[in-house]
Amino acid sequence: MAAVEGGGEGGSAAFRLGMSLAEMAESLGSSEQALRLILSILMGYPFALFQRYFLFQKEIYLIHLYNTLTGVSVAYFNFGPQCCHAFLCVFIQFLILRLMGRTVTAVATTFIFQMIYLMAGYYFTATEHYDIKWTMPHCVLTLKLIGLALDYYDGRKEVEVLTPEQQQFAIRGVPTLLEVYGFSFFYGAFMVGPQFSMAQYQNLVKGELTDVPGQRPNSFVPALKRLVMGLFFLVVYTILAPYISDEYLVSDDYVEQPFWFRCLYILIWGKVMLYKYVTCWLVTEGVCILTGLGYNGKDEKGRAKWDACANMKIWLFETTPFFTGTIASFNTNTNAWVARYIYKRLKFLGNKLLSQAISLLFLAIWHGLHCGYFVCFQMEFLIVIVERQLTSLVRDSPALSKLSSITILRPLFYVIQQFNHWLFMGYSLVPFCLFTWEKWLKVYQSVYFSGHLLFFTLLFAMPFLRKALVPRKEKLKKAE
Repeated sequence: MAAVEGGGEGGSAAFRLGMSLAEMAESLGSSEQALRLILSILMGYPFALFQRYFLFQKEIYLIHLYNTLTGVSVAYFNFGPQCCHAFLCVFIQFLILRLMGRTVTAVATTFIFQMIYLMAGYYFTATEHYDIKWTMPHCVLTLKLIGLALDYYDGRKEVEVLTPEQQQFAIRGVPTLLEVYGFSFFYGAFMVGPQFSMAQYQNLVKGELTDVPGQRPNSFVPALKRLVMGLFFLVVYTILAPYISDEYLVSDDYVEQPFWFRCLYILIWGKVMLYKYVTCWLVTEGVCILTGLGYNGKDEKGRAKWDACANMKIWLFETTPFFTGTIASFNTNTNAWVARYIYKRLKFLGNKLLSQAISLLFLAIWHGLHCGYFVCFQMEFLIVIVERQLTSLVRDSPALSKLSSITILRPLFYVIQQFNHWLFMGYSLVPFCLFTWEKWLKVYQSVYFSGHLLFFTLLFAMPFLRKALVPRKEKLKKAE
């Protein structure tokens, strides 16, 4: 109150705005911070329209300045003075690039400093619930700055030694401080992503990301489609979320329900819970498309593609009966970042499975310090291994292959696969969303650790199943 009184009329107006947002959030059954987040990503559309119509192919420093000021204003709107964490880390990253240059030392220093700063943020702000605080956009920023250091390092190498992907993202020039700030605080991706490279950002500010060279991109309709789709999932989540809550999962009433009900609840809860992420990513993707950042060249028929910043493949997400399909359709931009900067750079290990395990471990640490993240990604790793082995078994076994090819049974198999898929997807997400071991352990005990028992049993039984169901000649043929 003292701060408000000291602020005079301006402070009173800010206080009334805060109260109105709190009241609005309460009427919507949401938190004020969640409402601020939604408003922030929606504010990207007027910001993008201004940049599109008044800054397209203007002086580059003005665009950097605009992106910096709008991004900082969004950060301050959500987190107040705590936005200084992002401002500080970007400045230190600029110093690392300038003082250490294109060296392994610069990459290692970036990785260590940015990850330790993020981990410290998690440690000092941790609660037993998911809170929207400054560490949420900071985890997005951390990946962006690590990627910047690696792309800057690749810029020292000869083109011939780089992969085509590295050639696309390598930075040959030396970014200015304002350029690094504009890249880091770009309003369309600061809060929840998506990830994009400095090379993409440089093309954006130069006005090169357009389907009509020299003119503004024809991206209004594609952006509007993503916005409408995002708002659709927002409505779905808003309607269903009050009835499918995290709190009920850890309640005594849930534990007292029949086993089939507990499993079905986890299935529906897991699906609904993901829609809040789907909403944010679709809306922010629309902002990126509107500015031109989403431009990804043209297809074989000469039609413009606007999926450079896509974080969701909606049709695949809603229809795939496979865990690997969901992984390939959900948070695709972050997955691509991990593949580009972690997984593929572990090629020297000579072991794909080990590289995948290390990549998932990095993702778990990056998400936070709660043990639930590690349990979730361990479960994902296990399920993906078993699913691939089962797919291979069905393909190699004449009996199973023949059974799966019966047309009349395919709808039944699809329904069974979908039920199994979303049941154990929800099962894997329980520790991810409930964080602390007391909570997720209670839920797992209520369903008798069925996911762990099933998939570990299948993992150890697979060699015996192959021996029984795959003829020897098929095994020899595969070995050849």
